[in-house]
Amino acid sequence: MPPYYPRLDAYFDRIGYTGSREPTVDTLHQLSLAHVTSVPFENLDILLGRGVDLDPQVIERKIIDGRRGGYCFEQNGLFYHVLVALGYQVSLVSARVRWQRPREFIPPRAHLFLRVEIDGQSWLVDAGIGGLSLTSALPLDDTGREYSTAHEPRRIIREDGKLFHQVRIGNEWQDLCEFTLEEMPPIDREVANWYTSAHPASGFRSRLFVARATPDGRATILNNEFTRRDRSGRAETQIVTDSEELLAILAQHFGLRFPSGTRFRVHGSALPLFN
Repeated sequence: MPPYYPRLDAYFDRIGYTGSREPTVDTLHQLSLAHVTSVPFENLDILLGRGVDLDPQVIERKIIDGRRGGYCFEQNGLFYHVLVALGYQVSLVSARVRWQRPREFIPPRAHLFLRVEIDGQSWLVDAGIGGLSLTSALPLDDTGREYSTAHEPRRIIREDGKLFHQVRIGNEWQDLCEFTLEEMPPIDREVANWYTSAHPASGFRSRLFVARATPDGRATILNNEFTRRDRSGRAETQIVTDSEELLAILAQHFGLRFPSGTRFRVHGSALPLFN
């Protein structure tokens, strides 16, 4: 990436962070939690026909000034610049999202996360993996050891030369993403972003997805289902029946405000909400 320096004070105000700016592990944990509980994961610009621009200044204006969210290339792209500006050693790593997908299925390598080096230890940081974005940094330890985070337990395992970031839901470990620690240069991010935001087969065109970690759990919208889940895994789901109700939920629970009458067009959806 070319040199770019984010407006740190504005970013910290956006995520409500007032802690240390020293490039330590503790700061990394605190920033991860503050970011993911403040900046929602969302694909709404795609459904509004606006596309996704990866220019760092565009992302900053969207997330900081517009108080919007975004998906992995936007969220982790901004977080990358913040961490570099604070003095961390950071690289951008490619991955395949495997959440709720069988191992025999090969998803596109269209996910981006961050690898952070601190005092000889590598850490996985991911503010942009949907409803399970990391609220703490995770040691890049492939021994299968379980680590606590501010939310769900996590681990990394190695199988057949590949690494799998897994999350424990209840008593079951589930794949979240697969990677090899190969870095993702700008051209690969541009291609993956185009596929994710514009290809007819992309899931981000065929569903509305918004998610945010909360102090006591997670909140998500998937198409017309609004779900709040507590730390125990207990969930309450509300069916959204019209566009104004959706806009009210986006504003109240995710801080995403759109003018009355805004409609999100979900490709292929038969729901009246999106037509």
